[in-house]
Amino acid sequence: MASPSEADVNVSHVEKKKKRPVRYWQGTEGKTKDDNKTEGQPEQQKRQQNRIKKKRKRDEQPDGGKKVISGKSDPFPGPPPIPKDKLEKFKRKGKIQKPLQHHYKLKDIITRSEEASEMAQKQAARFDLLLPEDAGFLEGDEDEDTCMISQEDIADAVDITSGAKHFNLKLCQFGPYRLDYSRTGRHLLLGGRRGHVACVDWQSKQLMCELNVMESVNDVKWLHTEHMFAVAQKKWLHIYDSNGIELHCIRKFNDVLRMQFLPYHFLLATASATGFLQYLDVSIGKEVAAICTKTGRLDVMCQNPHNAVIHLGHPNGTVTLWSPNQKEALVKMLCHQGGVRSVTVDKTGTYMVTSGMDKKMKVFDIRAFKPLRSYFLPTGASCLSLSQRGLLSAATGDIVQVYRDVWSTPVTKPYMAHRVRGSVWGLGFCPFEDVLGVGHGEGFTSMLVPGAGEPNFDGLDTNPYRSAKQRQEWEVKALLEKIQPELITLDPSELGYVDRANFEQRHQDRVEALGFDPLGKEKFVPKHKKKGRSSAAGIERRKRQVAHEDQRDVIRKTVEDRMKLEEERNRMKEKKAALSGKRSALDRFKK
Repeated sequence: MASPSEADVNVSHVEKKKKRPVRYWQGTEGKTKDDNKTEGQPEQQKRQQNRIKKKRKRDEQPDGGKKVISGKSDPFPGPPPIPKDKLEKFKRKGKIQKPLQHHYKLKDIITRSEEASEMAQKQAARFDLLLPEDAGFLEGDEDEDTCMISQEDIADAVDITSGAKHFNLKLCQFGPYRLDYSRTGRHLLLGGRRGHVACVDWQSKQLMCELNVMESVNDVKWLHTEHMFAVAQKKWLHIYDSNGIELHCIRKFNDVLRMQFLPYHFLLATASATGFLQYLDVSIGKEVAAICTKTGRLDVMCQNPHNAVIHLGHPNGTVTLWSPNQKEALVKMLCHQGGVRSVTVDKTGTYMVTSGMDKKMKVFDIRAFKPLRSYFLPTGASCLSLSQRGLLSAATGDIVQVYRDVWSTPVTKPYMAHRVRGSVWGLGFCPFEDVLGVGHGEGFTSMLVPGAGEPNFDGLDTNPYRSAKQRQEWEVKALLEKIQPELITLDPSELGYVDRANFEQRHQDRVEALGFDPLGKEKFVPKHKKKGRSSAAGIERRKRQVAHEDQRDVIRKTVEDRMKLEEERNRMKEKKAALSGKRSALDRFKK
């Protein structure tokens, strides 16, 4: 009879007896001591034990618990370097000298603002490298002048979409025409001398509205959106919507000859034949300022896009700069020997170009108010306009000439030239497009000028492709962020500085009103002691001791700052020496 094996003996059909299930009404009777101990532990202790276990496990790892990517290590760790010229382009103000230690809150605010400014500078420089579009210019073959290339040749050479931007409108009945492009560059406003006004979506060639005001038109100007525009008619200033419906007739503004719209201030500046410069706030419909310039008829006008200062040209050869805050001119410049015919300013607010009756075209540096270049034109320029990329267009009779880099290098010949059918009455570059609009006696001409427009736009400010909903949201935000006319100055950076003279005057008035200096240090008055310890010598000794203590604190703070600077300087020297010095054979003995 075979004996059973060990496996047969160990394995039994009888399983281990299971614990009796505990019902909810039985409470804790069936629980063991260990179960009670485990359940009695608070959750916080369990979490702490798990945290300690994880930390111990991380410490035991050789790499300190860091996540390591398999494969070769990156030979160029960290973010890519940014070119210095890009950083300089977006550089803001330098670092401010931090106040003393007792102004710790102000010191923290200045430190945080400097860190945010530095981060914004780096981000702007890094994102500038990612811009999708580049500006290109017209380049001819060898021994070929680009000014000899006709508009028809350019339209045939470019793609169909760009070629369609060159066209002519024959409107010989109501000319000559003034023109204005909207800030997004999609809409065109035309105003004929004999009363014809039309606004067009010029890229799709769709007519938005057309009307005849039955009196002479001196100038036309878009307002903050393409749904409102202003027309300077013979008597008064009128405002229309994009359907041609008259919204307002402002009789306070009479005999208006030229207009400029300040988009960030919602101000419409007008120059009249009576010599008045007036400002209208289109958001509330009120006149902000009316200034009598005392210089006669004002038919030459432009604005500085950088600081919203108005430039006016006068028959005596001077150009004056105005803001709505002062009744007198901010600056008076003698620019020409004869009358000024046209003025224009670039978008950075650095250069101003003028043309006069002396047949000269001059370039001025507005920062120093000094002339940089002077060019002689055979017939003189009647109209001037600057593009976003710095191209200058000048109209001499029925010929439109475009110049390139007029302020950096002397120009001997134009970049492009084109002849129109009538005398030129208005010029304007289209924003974000390589297009120059020309209003003349026979209608309107759209010229192709390669390299004129800015290829990249700010979608939060002026977006040519925005929808109706985006336009409404932008309008609300722009109204909330409207800049007050009191902030228009020659140097906008002055708004961030403290007016020390006014501050000292206010402080002096406050001291006189209170009878004491609230910012001054409290004078030390020694306590009177008995038993002859408050003699004159003792009081003087205690006063001197307190004064010496204050002086010691100042000296101690100065010494600490000097030691910190010295340590920082030594650390930088060691770092430079370590980077620049070559490794020698004796370096292995260094500790």
